[in-house]
Amino acid sequence: MTPLNLLINQKPYQLPAGATLADAVAVAGVRAPFAAAVNLQFVPRHHYAQHLLHEQDRIELISPLTGG
Repeated sequence: MTPLNLLINQKPYQLPAGATLADAVAVAGVRAPFAAAVNLQFVPRHHYAQHLLHEQDRIELISPLTGG
């Protein structure tokens, strides 16, 4: 199977075909708390393992800012 070429936080990654958003989060090494969006669409945390990725998907993993 052909690997998927993706962008995670604007950096290129390759994941195996059939990869999910949970796989992308693991590869990126992002720690909670964070929110995830695929192609600018928010994905609830409980859907990460079922959300299949596709070639050229753009994933944003966004951590909240603290301070004031």
